[in-house]
Parts: sequence; structure tokens; C-alpha cells
Amino acid sequence: MSTRLHVVMESFPTAKPFTISRGAKTTAEVLTCHIVHNGQTGRGECVPYKRYGETMEGVLAEIEAMANAISGGLDRQSLQREMKAGAARNAIDCALWDLEAKISGKPASTQACRVLARPVPTAVTISLGDVDDMATEARAHAAQRLLKVKVGTSDDRARIHAVASAAPKAEIILDANEGWTEENVREHLLTAAEFHIGLIEQPLPVGRDEILAHIPHPVPICADESVHTTEDLATLVDRYDAINIKLDKTGGLTEALIMRDRARELGFGIMVGCMLGSSLAMAPAVLLAQDADWVDLDGPLLLSRDRSPGLTYTSSLVSPPTKDLWG
Repeated sequence: MSTRLHVVMESFPTAKPFTISRGAKTTAEVLTCHIVHNGQTGRGECVPYKRYGETMEGVLAEIEAMANAISGGLDRQSLQREMKAGAARNAIDCALWDLEAKISGKPASTQACRVLARPVPTAVTISLGDVDDMATEARAHAAQRLLKVKVGTSDDRARIHAVASAAPKAEIILDANEGWTEENVREHLLTAAEFHIGLIEQPLPVGRDEILAHIPHPVPICADESVHTTEDLATLVDRYDAINIKLDKTGGLTEALIMRDRARELGFGIMVGCMLGSSLAMAPAVLLAQDADWVDLDGPLLLSRDRSPGLTYTSSLVSPPTKDLWG
């Protein structure tokens, strides 16, 4: 029996506007890839990202262009050679992982994880906004182990002070989304250290981060937009202390696992992050996150509705996916 591919555009409204330094979103626009073989269906979700030159229509066309190759038996290893890294390859790669698990009857975790998959603590994200609003949001989530706070303005000191004071027991990640500059990065780093911030993510724009190799890091600095695949890692060793691995950047779980291991060899800390998507997008990333230093997979918690069944979130923990969802 032949293998068939079809793709669906889907939209999930957010519970409230999700705001970062580049703008706000009120919906998560995703593409869901279905690969059907002998009555079994593998699914993978991707989130096309405008920052990386992706559109829903363009990524849809990339996925559909692989229909003949998939019908001819394309496997995950060949997929890495046939497609560039990005959202389109992620959707197909994760659908193939899911299909393999269904056909073999063995959970994807048996191949992806070194130990038995378990719940892992995930960050809860606080959107960029007015100082008082961010403090209120931080206070509401003060019992969480880890908060990821969106910053990235010319003067974030008041925001950093407010959220750190509102959630004194939580570890805090600041995510500037390329919003700081060479002129203010030192001041913001010192402020972060003053308020015991745990990690700073992508403070400067891609291509304008050379200064990070020449200034102190009183708080560890994590690359996000500056790192996509394993090939990028060697160029970042002198600038960053950690990297954020996202499946929509690596082009799927297959490359992400390779990237994680190489990053460890080079001495990087590991964050596993996500775009704004449903539980189907997070599910394979939960397996990748089993030995990560920081996990940021709260995408479904930012939506007003999720897939059913979805991932299980309990307090600060997200559990591995059940077979009804993925893998």
C-alpha cells in the first residue's frame, strides 16, 4: 500500500495577546502534516515563523512538494538531505517519528531518550507589557519553578525589578528577542545580575552580537535566533553560554537530538524551547527536553483551546505525550 501525505492549516486562539519585542499575536497559526501508511497515521505540527522568512503558504508548498518522495518511502535520514532545516522539515520529520512508533508498536521515547521519559519542569511565559501588568502576571505565577519573561526595550530595568520582586522564589529567564543594543546590553546584564536572573536569552540581533565575546557575562547568555542547527554551534562558542533548541528551527527531532549532543560536547547549556503552537508541536520536544537544563514548552498554556487529547501540565511539570497524541 502506498504512503500518502496531506497537510492541514489550523488556527488556535490565544488566551490573551502574546507580546514580544517584535509584536503581538492573538492566534497560533500552524500546519499539521499527516502521513498515512497501511491504516496508520503519523502526525507532525509546525509553526511557520515570519522572522525566518517563512509563511503559511510557503511552508505548505514545501511540505506538499515532498508528497512523491514520501509516497516512494522517504525515511527520516533521507529527509535530512532532501530538505533544508525549518518548519516544513519539522512537520514531516515529526510525522515520520509518529508513524514509526505506530507501525512498530514501540514508543518514540525508546529511541529518542536515554532513560525512561518522565515529566519535566517547564517555564511559564510572561508577555512583554506595562511594568505593573507584568508584575501582576509574575505574582500570579510566583509558585512556578521557572518563569520566562519577555523583555527587549531600551529600558527594561523596571520590568526586571518588578517581576523579580513579584516572584522571588522562581528562577527567571529574560528573553529579549534581539531587542537590546550594544549601547544598553551591559547595563541590562548588570541589572539582571543584581536581581539574580538565571539566564538571558538572545539579547542582541543576529549578526550584531560580536560584543558578547568581549564583555563579561554576569548572567549566562543563551542563543536563540542566532542558532538553528548543529552547523551553527562552533561559531557561537565565544559569545554564548547556552543554546535554545527549537524543532521548528532544527527541522525536526532527528536533527535536534544530534544538535543537543554536539552542543554538550562544546560545553553549552541546553534549553529546549518552542514556537506558539499546540500540544502536538510540543510532544516530541518533551522527549528532547528530558536532560535539558531549561525547558520552555508552555505553548499550549497560552492558548484558549488545545488539541484533545493534549499534553498534561501539572503545576510546573509537563508529562511525556500519550500515544493518542504523538509518538
